[in-house]
Amino acid sequence: MILLKLLLAHLIGDFFLQPQKWVKEKEKKKLKSPKLYLHILIHVLLLIVLLWDISLWPFVLTIGVSHLLIDGFKLIIQKKKTKRLLFFIDQLLHILVIIGCYFFYLDNTFHLESFITEDNLLLLTCLLFLTIPVSIIMKTIFLKWNISELTKNNESLKDAGKIIGILERILVFIFIIVNHWEAVGFLITAKSVFRFGDLKESKDRQLTEYILIGTLISFGIAIIIGIIYTVLT
Repeated sequence: MILLKLLLAHLIGDFFLQPQKWVKEKEKKKLKSPKLYLHILIHVLLLIVLLWDISLWPFVLTIGVSHLLIDGFKLIIQKKKTKRLLFFIDQLLHILVIIGCYFFYLDNTFHLESFITEDNLLLLTCLLFLTIPVSIIMKTIFLKWNISELTKNNESLKDAGKIIGILERILVFIFIIVNHWEAVGFLITAKSVFRFGDLKESKDRQLTEYILIGTLISFGIAIIIGIIYTVLT
């Protein structure tokens, strides 16, 4: 319960009670911005209200100070090119501090071996395989054709196809291991609807075949991995 309260305080303070104009002011004025310290104060007050236990003051002090240090350091080193990366690092550090405080101050024993089970390792292996390794496998398969020539006049976001493929494989895998095969059919239908305009407007039959082959291979691999996981568990 306490861990959930700590995480809830972080979510409310960082995403609901921090207007975008505060973020812009902090990025401009950095450590001189009053909004930075007001943001930390809000986090501290949220922790006090949600915990409502004077004996848990070490939580409030540690998380408040660490939040100031993490946010302040991020503002100092942040540049336009690193803004996205630092955002995720910033959030990860906050979460790690919260979890660390929870286990340290409440003397909760964390047993790593309870998480490193055969089923969990199999799940992690399957999920990792469906990301970059399958993308590389599919790229190798398509070396047979000159894909860059087929898609040179079709503008798209950088690496969008790879990211979409990774996400759809993970979703298919999850749907299968929770025994919701109908959701796989829904996902295929949804993708077909979005792709219909591309296929209809494209006069190049080879591009249509490339998209179809890629979709079937991607879904096929995810389905096979999902079946293997369910059989082994």
